[in-house]
Amino acid sequence: MTAHESTEQRSAGGTRQQAPEESGTVTALTHEGEGVVKDGKTVFVAGALPGERILFRRTKRHRQHDEGQLIQVLEPAPERVEPRCPHFGVCGGCALQHLEPAAQIAAKQTELRESFERLARVSPQQWLEPLRGPEWNYRRRARLGAKYVAKKGRVVVGFRERLAPYVAALDQCPVLAPPVDALVSPLSDLLTGLDIRERVPQIEVAVADNAVGLVLRVLNPPTQQDLEKLRAFERAHGVRLYLQDGGPETVRRLDAESRGEEEPLWYALPKFDLRLEFQPTDFVQINAAINRSLVERAVELLAPTPASRVLDLFCGIGNFTLPLARRARQVVGVEGEAALVRRARHNAQRNGIGNTDFHVADLAKSPGADVPWLQGGYTHVLLDPPRAGAREVLAAVARVQPQRVLYISCHPGSLARDVGILVHEHGFELRSAGVLDMFPHTAHVESLAVLEPAGARGREAV
Repeated sequence: MTAHESTEQRSAGGTRQQAPEESGTVTALTHEGEGVVKDGKTVFVAGALPGERILFRRTKRHRQHDEGQLIQVLEPAPERVEPRCPHFGVCGGCALQHLEPAAQIAAKQTELRESFERLARVSPQQWLEPLRGPEWNYRRRARLGAKYVAKKGRVVVGFRERLAPYVAALDQCPVLAPPVDALVSPLSDLLTGLDIRERVPQIEVAVADNAVGLVLRVLNPPTQQDLEKLRAFERAHGVRLYLQDGGPETVRRLDAESRGEEEPLWYALPKFDLRLEFQPTDFVQINAAINRSLVERAVELLAPTPASRVLDLFCGIGNFTLPLARRARQVVGVEGEAALVRRARHNAQRNGIGNTDFHVADLAKSPGADVPWLQGGYTHVLLDPPRAGAREVLAAVARVQPQRVLYISCHPGSLARDVGILVHEHGFELRSAGVLDMFPHTAHVESLAVLEPAGARGREAV
C-alpha cells in the first residue's frame, strides 16, 4: 500500500465504490481541528467534535491513520453550535466555527498542556488565564487567493478550500476586519473587470488603524484601462491599493510617483503611548485587540524595572521592544529581516525612544559568543519566534543568565521542545504558561511561557 491512497475501489464492472459507512465516538481533536475516532485504525474526521457519536466514511488511507468524511452526527456534543459563515466546511480559513468559543479555548489549552507533557516532560507551576478578545471581524492581516474561473465568467476571491487546491468563492468573511469583510464581493467585481484578470493570483490585506491597504500580486502590468478601474475602486471604497510584481521589495503604492507625502500605515498601543508604522507586507500580529492585551501581559510578566536590560529576539518592527523600553533601562532588539530592523529603528525614533538598540542577525543559526548584541549581559529575555521556534539561540539565551525569560509562540510543539531544552539542558524552571485566542475559529494555538533559573525564587526568599 502507498503512504496515501483513496479508499475508493472498482467493482467487477469497473465502477467506483465508496468505502462503507462506519459509526464511532470522537475522543479528541487533532492539531488541525479534526475529530479523532479510535476504533481500530485511527481516523481523522473534519467537522466532528469530542464526545460525539458520528457516522463517517473513510476517504484516504495513510500508514498511521485514515481520513474520513463526516456523514451524520448521531449524538452531538453540548458545545456544538451553528457555524456563522455559510462557507464553513468548504473554505479552509476556519476549522472550528462549529465549536463554542469557550470550548475552543479549552481545547487549545489542552493541546498546550499535552505538548508540554509529551515533548518536554514538564508542567507549568501556574496556568495563566487565557487572553480572549473579539470572536468575529478580528483579522487585520490576511492573504486571499484570486482565480479567474471561465465557467463562472468571473474572478473568485477567498481563502483556499479545505479539501482542494482551489480558491473558495466567498461573498463575505465574518472573521476579516469589517472594512475588508465588506470588500470581498467588490474585489471580485473589480478583478473580473480587469484586462489582467487572469494574472492577479493573490491579494494581501493589511488593516491599519488609519487606513486599509490591499496589495495586488500582478504577474502582468495593468493596462491603462485597468489603472483607471483601480483608481476608481480606491476612491469608491477609501482604501489604499498597492501593486507587487515580484518579491516584497517590489511592493509599490498605486500612482506613488504622483501622490507626494502620504501618512504610513500604523497601529497604536495606547497604554504605552506608541504608534508603530509598518508596510502592508510586514509581519504584524493578525488580531489587533489580542495584540494589545498580549503586549500588556508581556510587559507585566517580564516585569522589567528602570535598572533592567532586556534582549528582544525576533523583534520585528518593535511590537514588544518599544513598550518594554518604556519600563526598562535599555532594550536590544534582534531580527533577521533588515527591512523590519529599519522599521523598528524608525519607530523608536518616531516615538521619542532613545534607549533601544537594534541589530540584524540570522536567528536560525547559533550565534557566536562575540556577536555585538550578546555583550553586556541581560536581566530579561523575550523570544517571539516563527513556527519553527528558537532552538538555535537557546544556548545563547542561557549564557546571558537572565532572571526571567518570556517565550511567545505560535506553535505549541516548538514551544514545548524549546522549553524542554531550557529546563533539562540549561537549568530553567517553567513558572507559568497559557494560551491566547489570537485566531478564533481556527486550530492555531498562540501561547506564552515564563521561565526562570531553577531555584531563583528560593534564593530571593533567603
